[in-house]
This record gives sequence, structure tokens and C-alpha cells, in this order.
Amino acid sequence: MLLEAGKFFRKETFPRNEADASAQLYWGGGIEFDADAHMAFLRARVVGGTSIVNQCLLDRFDDVAFDSWKQQSGVDFFTTEKMSPYYDAVERNLSLHTFTPPERNRNAVLFSESCEKLGYKWHYLRKGQKDCAYEKGNDCIACLGGCHRDSKQSSLVGYIQKAEKEGLEIITEIMVEKVEVNSERARVFGVKDKKPVEYYSRNLILAGGSFGTTSLLLKSGFKEKLPALGKYFSAHPQWMTFGVFDEPVNSHKGFFQSVASKDPTFRKKGFKLENVFAPPISIGMLFNAIGKKHQDIMRNYTKMSCIEVAIRDENAGEIAVDKKGKLIVKKPITDLDKKKRDEGLEAVINILNASGAKEIVRSPYYFGLHLMGGCVIGTDVSKSVVNPEFNVHGFKNLFIADSSIYPNAPGINPSLTVMALSQKLSDVLTKSN
Repeated sequence: MLLEAGKFFRKETFPRNEADASAQLYWGGGIEFDADAHMAFLRARVVGGTSIVNQCLLDRFDDVAFDSWKQQSGVDFFTTEKMSPYYDAVERNLSLHTFTPPERNRNAVLFSESCEKLGYKWHYLRKGQKDCAYEKGNDCIACLGGCHRDSKQSSLVGYIQKAEKEGLEIITEIMVEKVEVNSERARVFGVKDKKPVEYYSRNLILAGGSFGTTSLLLKSGFKEKLPALGKYFSAHPQWMTFGVFDEPVNSHKGFFQSVASKDPTFRKKGFKLENVFAPPISIGMLFNAIGKKHQDIMRNYTKMSCIEVAIRDENAGEIAVDKKGKLIVKKPITDLDKKKRDEGLEAVINILNASGAKEIVRSPYYFGLHLMGGCVIGTDVSKSVVNPEFNVHGFKNLFIADSSIYPNAPGINPSLTVMALSQKLSDVLTKSN
């Protein structure tokens, strides 16, 4: 049985415009903030989770990420060699596509050609997709509101709909408020249709992401036994910068995200550059201008290119709940984070100048899409929440399978590794049964 706070959309029923998608698919109506209202977070509230609204970029972690994880967690399977079978299993289950030169839109061409002028390394991204109908004029930016073709290899397409055919029961629009676990069973308490409901099972797997899983355990009273609960939160903070050109760039057309930086110097410094864009409402929210000044910026929507700096931030954040159970997120940007940001922004300015932008506009805001930590995995009970078998310490039938178990920020898109770790957990469960 799968319990989900959000709704269950199919390819035919996903919202058809950006405003409806934000309201119906995201927590907070599209955006949430940290306790100081400095950093914004985006997370989906829908069957399939945030994989429904992301770009499904699927990269394996490198030795840099796994070495850091192994050192911090003490978990010995965090190596590229030992994780490879689980990556293999996931990749066999999905349709993967690495972009090619003809598939770059103008935004990507400007980025990649300017990187080459400056000696920056870049690469073509790999995405989970099939039959996108790019040649027929389909624009993949619509996938940020759910894929209308079941092309994007989201959790919904890759796993949930397949499991549904095998008998998975899916209960939607239920707010789970508390869990209780003993040696015999796990109990889940929630509210559906304004009425209290209760479910129980032998095994319970939490997969609500850093915010959902962590806050549920906090509200359920696990903090006393798990001192690390809520700690070590990271989010790959991202800053977007725009170049304005005389001629249309049409960054929203076609495959709007097909290339990114792949420079070992950038990796060592702790940042990467992504060639991205967003629908007009989201772009409009990134500028603090008002009135005519804001209108003048948005009139250049089709003439904008965009590059985003994403940093490998320190895991100094913390997730908590107040007495009423309300989520509280503290996410400081440390001095080291600022150094990474500034070095990344310098590279962005260099690229935009090399591409011939007549004007450069920086967004003053930053946000997190990759929410990680809060229930980190490890061998030390005082510094972690989950053991190497994915059990919450001290609770043999309570498991976690999401990015909340990440020990620190990998600096690489986290999606594929969430799936790979979940694949490993499935092996643990099937062998134990």
C-alpha cells in the first residue's frame, strides 16, 4: 500500500498551465521558505513525488561523492564499484537518452560554444525519456508540470504504474500525522476526507523526502532516541543569471536543458553550471522589480539565455517542527558556500560575456530543488538516523528510502542514486522475507 498526501494524476490529467501546476502539484502552492525567508524550496505533493516535476536528469555519483559519503557515514558500500549493480538494475528498468548536438536549443548552443571559447569543459546531459516528439515541436518545459506523454521516466512511469498493475493499492490525499513502531508491526495515523484513519503493516517504508520523512519522525517523538534526527540538511543552493540578447534565444523551446558544465576545476571548487530555464511565471518571480521595470524585463523573455550556479553546500542545515507540528527549516549559507557561489557566478559572467549578451541580469534570490539529509545514514547512532540496512536505528521494521538519508551534498543530481539506493533496499527486504 502506498500512502500519498497529494493527488494522483495521469498523463491525461496533469494540469495544462503553469499556474494550475504550481497550485496542484507542489507543497506550499508552489514554494516554501526557510525560517528566515531567505531561501526558497520546491518539492512536489503528488503521486510520484518530485520526479513528476523535475527534468529527470540521471547521473551516477563519482568517486568524489562516494568517498565523502563513506568517510562521513562509515558505510562501506559507498563506492562506485559496489553501487554499480544497483545503478545497472535501475537503468535496465528505464529508458535513457543522452542528448546530441542537433538537440541543443539556442540557449544550450550559446552556453556550450562559450565554454569552449573559455576552455571550460562541458557535456551532454543524460535524461530519462522516450518518444518526446521533439521533432514534432513538443517543448519539454511543459514537463515541469507533469509529462503529458508518459515520456519522462518519473517514479510514476518507471515504478508506480507498473506496481499498480501488480496489485499496489494507492491511497491519496491523506495527511499522515504520526507513526508508531514496535517489534511486531508499524501503525500509521492520518487524516483523510477530514476523518481520522489508521493503517498497520509488518514493514513501513518512509519516502517523503527530507522535509516529509524528517518532520513525520519528529512529530512521532523519535528525536529522543535519535539525536541526529533533523540534522545535516543540504540542498544544492542555486542562483540563476540571465543574458539578454538582441535576437530571440527561445530558451523555453525544445529540449530546454541538454548540456551542463563538466569541468574538473569547477568540481574541485564545489560548484557546477547548469544551462536551464523556466516557464514565464517562475521566471517573473526571480526578479524583485515592480511595475514598468518588471514588465520591461519580462518583455525580453524570449531573448534571454540563462545559466544557473548550483553549489555543493555544507550540510549545516536543520529541519525541525514547532509545537503545532509546523515545519521549520534553518538553512544558513556558510562562508565556504559563499565562496563557491561567488566563484561559480564569476564563471557564469565570463560565459555570458563570451556569448555576446548585451545585458546581464542576476536574480537576487536563490532556492533549493535537491533536498537532502535530515535522516542521514551511518554506523554511529549518535550521528545518524538510518543504519546500512536502511533501518531506522533500533526499529527493525521501519525503513527510509529517499534523499533524507544522504550524508552530505554530492554536487551531482540526486535522482538516480535515490532509485539505486531504493533498489538496494528492495534487495534487503526480499532477502529478509
